[in-house]
Amino acid sequence: LLATPVQFWAGWRFYRGAWGALKHWQANMNTLVVMGTSAAYLYSVVATLAPGLFAAGTADVYFDTSALIITLILLGRLLEARAKGRTNEAIKKLAGLRAKTARVVRGNEEIDVPAEDVRVGDVVVVRPGEKIPVDGRVLSGESAVDESMITGESIPVTKREGDEVIGATMNARGSFRFVATKVGEDTALQQIMRLVEEAQGSKAPIQRLADRISAVFVPMVIGVAAVTLVVWLLLGPEPALTFALLNTVAVLIIACPCAMGLATPTSIMVGTGKGAESGILVKGGEALEGAHKLDTVVLDKTGTLTKGRPELTDVVATDGLPQDDLLRLVASAERGSEHPLGEAIVRGAKDRGLALSEGEGFEAVTGGGIRAEVEGRRILVGNRRFLTEAGVSEDGSLLQGEELAAGGKTPMFVAVDGRPAGLVAVADVVREESKEAVKRLHSLGLEVAMLTGDESRTAEAIAGELGVDRVLAEVRPEEKAAEVKRLQAEGRRVGMVGDGINDAPALAQADVGIAIGTGTDVAMEAADLTLISGDVRGVAKAVGLSKATVGNIKQNLFWAFAYNVALVPVAAGVLYPLFSDGSVPEVLRPFVGEYGFLNPVLAAAAMALSSVTVLSNALRLRRVKM
Repeated sequence: LLATPVQFWAGWRFYRGAWGALKHWQANMNTLVVMGTSAAYLYSVVATLAPGLFAAGTADVYFDTSALIITLILLGRLLEARAKGRTNEAIKKLAGLRAKTARVVRGNEEIDVPAEDVRVGDVVVVRPGEKIPVDGRVLSGESAVDESMITGESIPVTKREGDEVIGATMNARGSFRFVATKVGEDTALQQIMRLVEEAQGSKAPIQRLADRISAVFVPMVIGVAAVTLVVWLLLGPEPALTFALLNTVAVLIIACPCAMGLATPTSIMVGTGKGAESGILVKGGEALEGAHKLDTVVLDKTGTLTKGRPELTDVVATDGLPQDDLLRLVASAERGSEHPLGEAIVRGAKDRGLALSEGEGFEAVTGGGIRAEVEGRRILVGNRRFLTEAGVSEDGSLLQGEELAAGGKTPMFVAVDGRPAGLVAVADVVREESKEAVKRLHSLGLEVAMLTGDESRTAEAIAGELGVDRVLAEVRPEEKAAEVKRLQAEGRRVGMVGDGINDAPALAQADVGIAIGTGTDVAMEAADLTLISGDVRGVAKAVGLSKATVGNIKQNLFWAFAYNVALVPVAAGVLYPLFSDGSVPEVLRPFVGEYGFLNPVLAAAAMALSSVTVLSNALRLRRVKM
């Protein structure tokens, strides 16, 4: 009464799966489960309802065996399914980034309309602090736009007449008007959402090693069981039917995949737990199984190899002013700025322990620089054009600025009281651990590529510093997934590491996507693995964990079959010719009876022993060094 609903209600999915495979003349894990549990269950039913069919009038029953197998395997599948249940969260978070309303010009007035009502050709007005509702081209005005949520680049981009703007990005300050060029499904954000959906949908599940073994093992077991039944019916002693049935069931029970149902889930459970202790979150077993096969790792630059925000890197004084004095004046002037570059200079000055003064008459010129008065001195900080338009002559700092720019830094020239005084430079600096991370990946035999939207000169400078093998530069956000696909077309198994929304399609497209935990939720949802700490060295740890876990799974599968396979010939009755006269030694009689037939109880014991071995072996993963 208790075993029947477990067998046919809880276990119905196994019957359905086995039938689906059988229709294509295939055998899989479901086939083994159905064969083994059905044999144990049906044999037990016969033994319970018709014990007279057996020579002794009674027989052991194995209801507990069939119920235990189904329960354990379903538990493993439940744990795996829970890990995969959030694949659509990335799409929901992307959709939440869209602007809700837009201010458009209709007739002679500006009106607010829902963002989805904007049409191509509409003139849209964007004020400071507002989201840009759709893609378009600037008609008038000037501002700095924070595009980091789409491009991953941390420094705001200056937008002037004729420049392209992207929907869902944030207008930092200033106002402008633009004409809508792409709306609805055609916007950059919608395209990224579509790419994520396509990549997630196209990712084929990794073929389970257990299924591949089952495809060979199941037909062999069925064949051995069939031969056993026929041979004992035709050639066995009386009662031939009893001997034939006992030996056939013993073969099927000994081959029952109790331990195989545990082999993969237990290793994955322990492996994912070990990963969590080391700051690696694993979305599902497929990621752990797949990462060990990688031969190429693509690292996004901004926020992954670099810190993701600008920092002060250089101070060059050219007019006899001490460096600290120059930096103090510049930082004091920038205290009124909300621009990330200005904030980086202020942070850098404070980190050096400089006491800043209050500036007066602060004025920011969008796309140019700032001017202010500090301690009675007129300070200009900005690009070369800004200082030239202010009547400041060029000096030797220009050449140094070009050298800094070639190294991936942003130089800002400084003038004090109308004379060139030097420059300061900021950059999205490389993380301290990035070089070691690349070295560790190389030690695992992986090729390392860097992916960035930066120009080639800047990208090559950073790549040279880190020692990466390949540079993929000037890649637009919507092209990142295509770059991963291109590497896969070369026959490579690609791991993608990123942190921005723009990385989400590439993370989903890759064989294994690895998100930096300090990045966006969308990137983490699209990825298979997440490095909680944001330490890129965790990529090598994740690959090492994958190799250890897959090795452990293979060991488990071996032990899951070792006892059973060794005892299948005994279950089939190969010892009977040796002991047909009842000469089985006393020490072996509890196992093979008087005539060399395997006791079905021993079959169940072998299954239990193999399960204990598998569990013990999986727990060894806790001691793996990462």
